[in-house]
Amino acid sequence: MNQAIDAVYEHGTFRVLNASAPLLEEGQRIRLIIETVAEIPEDLLSLAAQVYDGLSSEEIDEVEHIALDRRDFFGGEARQ
Repeated sequence: MNQAIDAVYEHGTFRVLNASAPLLEEGQRIRLIIETVAEIPEDLLSLAAQVYDGLSSEEIDEVEHIALDRRDFFGGEARQ
């Protein structure tokens, strides 16, 4: 059986990140295949807010109006 478990390598051991990950039996033999995962910024909201850096209130309102008025990616109607 194959399963994916997210972990961090610390002090010579792997620490499982997902508390609900399936448990392995003590002494069970497994094969680790290492796949590096990009780090996710801790404060995504702060990062997203940087999009508006340097824009006036009017420019921000215009950007948000355009974004809300667009058809969604799945072909829905434009928002009124």
